Amino acid sequence: MSLERINPAELSPPTGFSHAVTATGSRLVFLAGQTALDPDGKVVGETLTEQFGTALANLLAALRAAGGTPADLARVTVYATDVAEYRARAAEIGRVWRSLAGRDYPAMAVIGAVRLWDEQAMVELDGVAVLP
Repeated sequence: MSLERINPAELSPPTGFSHAVTATGSRLVFLAGQTALDPDGKVVGETLTEQFGTALANLLAALRAAGGTPADLARVTVYATDVAEYRARAAEIGRVWRSLAGRDYPAMAVIGAVRLWDEQAMVELDGVAVLP
């Protein structure tokens, strides 16, 4: 399995994502949207950054259960109820990403959402991984 992260020189330099990712492998893992739910099904975290950390940890737990690692992530979509707040906390969120998932960035998008399935959730992440 291999993922190649492609960042063309004619595009703006990416920060915390890759412009394109090519993947070769034998197994696709589609990861359901994850919010900051604890094991009891309660949303935890008072700030967007705290909730992002828990949502990412949940996404990575699902990926590990399927046999993958953060480096196998080809695509992640972030849904945020306040995109301006997400942008304002981008440096903090980047530190959380690097501490949990490392520096292999998938292709990513941040999409504004009026609300998420879990009403108290400020952020939700889903993704696609390619395993050997």
